[in-house]
Amino acid sequence: MQHLLERIKAGTLWDFHGGIHPPENKDQSSLTPVVDAGLPPQFIIPVRQHAGPAGDLLVQVGDKVKKGQPLTRYDKGRIVPVHASTSGTITAIEQHTVAHPSGLEDLCVLLTPDGEDAWGPRDARPDYWNLERGDLLERIQQAGIAGLGGAVFPTHSKLDGRGQLTEILIVNGLECEPYITTDDRLMQEYADEIMDGIRVLKHLLKPKLTLVGVEDNKPAAIDALIRHATDEDVLVKSVPTKYPSGGAKQTIELLTGRQVPKGGRAVDMGIMVLNVATVFAIKRAIIDGEPLIERIVTLTGDAFKQPGNAWVRLGTPVRWLLQRFELQPEADQRVIMGGPMMGFTLPHAMVPVVKATNCLLSPTRAELPAPGPEQSCIRCSACSDVCPVKLLPQELYWYSRAKDYEKTEKLNLFDCIECGACAWVCPSTIPLVQYYKVAKDDIREARAEHEKAERAKQRFEAKQARFERDKAAREARHAEAAAQRRQAMTAVGGEDPVAAALARLKAKQEATTSGTAAQPDNAAMAAAREARKQEALARRAAKAADAPAAETVVAETATGEVDLKKAAIAAALARAKAKKAAQATDEGNADGEASVVSEPSAAGDTDPKKAAIAAAIARAKAKKALAAEVAVPVEAASGQITDDQTPSVSEPSAAGDTDPKKAAIAAAIARAKAKKAAQADASLAGTETDVEAPVVSEPSPAGDTDPKKAAIAAAIARAKAKKAAAEAAKLDQRESDPLSDKSH
Repeated sequence: MQHLLERIKAGTLWDFHGGIHPPENKDQSSLTPVVDAGLPPQFIIPVRQHAGPAGDLLVQVGDKVKKGQPLTRYDKGRIVPVHASTSGTITAIEQHTVAHPSGLEDLCVLLTPDGEDAWGPRDARPDYWNLERGDLLERIQQAGIAGLGGAVFPTHSKLDGRGQLTEILIVNGLECEPYITTDDRLMQEYADEIMDGIRVLKHLLKPKLTLVGVEDNKPAAIDALIRHATDEDVLVKSVPTKYPSGGAKQTIELLTGRQVPKGGRAVDMGIMVLNVATVFAIKRAIIDGEPLIERIVTLTGDAFKQPGNAWVRLGTPVRWLLQRFELQPEADQRVIMGGPMMGFTLPHAMVPVVKATNCLLSPTRAELPAPGPEQSCIRCSACSDVCPVKLLPQELYWYSRAKDYEKTEKLNLFDCIECGACAWVCPSTIPLVQYYKVAKDDIREARAEHEKAERAKQRFEAKQARFERDKAAREARHAEAAAQRRQAMTAVGGEDPVAAALARLKAKQEATTSGTAAQPDNAAMAAAREARKQEALARRAAKAADAPAAETVVAETATGEVDLKKAAIAAALARAKAKKAAQATDEGNADGEASVVSEPSAAGDTDPKKAAIAAAIARAKAKKALAAEVAVPVEAASGQITDDQTPSVSEPSAAGDTDPKKAAIAAAIARAKAKKAAQADASLAGTETDVEAPVVSEPSPAGDTDPKKAAIAAAIARAKAKKAAAEAAKLDQRESDPLSDKSH
């Protein structure tokens, strides 16, 4: 570094690659002194005029403010405030079109001047050498100072950090853009204040050498600076005129011969570069206590009747400023904010002047013709020859147009300073810089989305890791509690209930898997359940068989009329139901019907189960006999039973040996005989049958036999037979029931 400093002091100059020499057109505005533009009827002050986020508002609609009063807060980072350009009243806070190529709106404070232009409190510190570094940086930030060379990067942020390692301080007066003479007039008229600002920075940064670079086309400015540069370590350097020598990297290479590496920063090399207007604003902020509320603006172009430079308050509407300096517009008059190389055309004139506004150019069509239509690239390589940062503009154009941004980044797209030299020399009038700007914006947006996604991913992973830690901690606590429980039970001689339960469950699963699990003996219970089921089925069948016969007898007795056809149908139904009941009983008790139940030997040897089965069989037989007894008289009445078909039965034995089935058959035979005798001899009325035959009146002669009376007599006989069968069944049940009085 020492060798470099010696070479610089010896007057050595360097050069950079490429560059162009467009027409300067500076004499229109550089030959007249700077004037005051005055106060417009209303100010439009955007709350964000720098590269960084805007501060929070400190005012509301209706508030009265003083000149220099802050309108927004300043905070850590790249946040600088804006200030009231004059004293007056806040009339609105709303969205308004701002000075930007997009023509979009941003939040603005509308201030109506009161005409007094009264300053608010100012904290001037001409003894700046007594201030600490942090205090100086805070005052610079509080004054709202940003880079006035065009980048508007917050100056306090640039001076902080590695800025304290500065070895060479460069004050950039290389105003290379055509038409613009802002810095030229500032250096001519305010060279002494610029030197005061340099002294403030020397106290803040402690550089070994300070260089003030000025192009050789500004001789008056060079003379003024040399007269006021009384410090030995401050050198004013005149360099050849070439565009874009005013770029920070090109200025460094011109004055020091060192190149900023790709993706690097000059401050990392120990070099700090500040524009002369920024240095002047620092002097006003520290020594005079005035915030940044105005700047010099060049108003030039053949459409102006009085071109020149003027002190313009920030927030002044461009339309009012054009009228103030007697713009004589043509049809479709263009107003360019900035120079012809790096400026942009305003969407309309109702936009405010901001911190980055250094020029308002209003050329005529003859003076600055509109660019022609874009044509195909002819691969002449003129753009590569003039590129000051040694890029390949032709390839950058192809990949930017194809939106192949990966290739553009590999070709160092972000090293482009957007000077416009390539577009100036392009014979196909391709707006190369516009393609590069669009590509940069797309890449920045993609990076922002990627960073947002990465932050979301990191938050999700942190959340999952926290869940895993909480789960592991819970499991550890549970395991520790279980171990303490087992230890406590073991200490008192008990068994761990969890381990015992697990052992039982494991043994049960093994027994089930192997099929060796013991099955309970439920045979007795199943047999008893089956016996009860069959008994219930038998009762339902008997009830179903009794119902039609009883209804038939009652009906015949009440009306005294017997219809032989209906009797036959009733008998058939009775037989079908009896058959169905017998089949159900036979299926349920096949074994019981096939076997003979022996008499119990003694009271103590009686088997209740066998006795119940025997009783069920006896009841089934009795119901079956009853059904047969009901069916026989109907058949006899209809003439289906003849004398030859009548079975013979023997006399019954003692009352205790009466067979219900035989008794029913005997009753049926008796009824048949009674009917036959009644039909053959109607005069033998009152004849009594062997088994309680009914007494009837004496019939008339054979020719007068009444069938109706005969049917009544038969019905009475059937009823008596049914009663006898029921008594016989009850007697048989008592004899067969082992639990009756007889068995005991």
